[in-house]
Amino acid sequence: MSITRRLFGGAALAAMMVAGGGAAQAQDTVRIALVVKALGIGFFEAAAKGAEEAAEELGNVEIIYTGPTDTTAEGQIEVINSLIAQQVDAIAVSANDTDALVPVLKKAMDRGITVISWDSGVAPEGRQLHLNPSSNALIGNMIIKLAADELPDGGKVALLSATTTSTNQNTWIEEMNKVMGDYPGIEVVATVYGDDLADKSYREATGLMQTYPDLDAIIAPTSVGIVAAARAVEDAGKVGEVNVTGLGLPSEMAGAIESGASKSFAIWNPIDLGYSAAYLAYELATGDAEAGPGAEIPMGRMGTLTLDDNGEGAMADPFVYDASNIEEFKSIF
Repeated sequence: MSITRRLFGGAALAAMMVAGGGAAQAQDTVRIALVVKALGIGFFEAAAKGAEEAAEELGNVEIIYTGPTDTTAEGQIEVINSLIAQQVDAIAVSANDTDALVPVLKKAMDRGITVISWDSGVAPEGRQLHLNPSSNALIGNMIIKLAADELPDGGKVALLSATTTSTNQNTWIEEMNKVMGDYPGIEVVATVYGDDLADKSYREATGLMQTYPDLDAIIAPTSVGIVAAARAVEDAGKVGEVNVTGLGLPSEMAGAIESGASKSFAIWNPIDLGYSAAYLAYELATGDAEAGPGAEIPMGRMGTLTLDDNGEGAMADPFVYDASNIEEFKSIF
């Protein structure tokens, strides 16, 4: 297995141009291009490590890790055109624009190249499948589970969301409410909104602790809110009394884990995501699997991806970060 990290354009493109048959069955090595939103981002560098892991397992795979220098659709289109010229076997893209990439990706598929999207999706006509990091139901369950796991005898929790109109936040909370029966003794006493502003989220978290002096946990399914809530808990001197959890980034939440303001939180694991994307691309490119409604496609150590009627599937539960692994991930993203 080899991993190639290049930005295509000019002399670099000329250097990368190789003769090839375009179809995986015509080559000993399956070349999978992992196209990210932009180079130099820790999250995507971690995804590349996962893709490399999959390639090592599969044995006859070359990963081409590439992307534009900034997060534009135009930059990704240029990169994808160069990959088409190389006749790579598969393109796995985290899209900067849902619709703008469709024409160039349709061109790739017309040339026999397998195309999937992952992390950030492409419209269905521009890919064969989309890999979501998780699902709304899995996220909704996880955010309450993280709070309940620290409250074996039950307790009072409050939600600090983004905005009242935030579609994903509201959906996750709805999914959480559906499974509340699985967590007896846990009472949701309030939902407040920080509008994804650090200062307002901080004030709302402070207000929750003042209104509910016996509050046990604050759940913030937003990376802005969770950091602000953790800081509010620290400033209120309530570390060990109020646990902050939800969805956040390891680089931003490392201090809260270290202080004890947060016992754990969750978000996707980019290593697993890159691994799964590469594995799925290989399965389709080699003809070992086909994408379609209800299809079940192997993802190696991550299990099986089941596609819905829209050609999408969820990888796994959000990955949990705590004191046991925060050091490993805080420098990645």
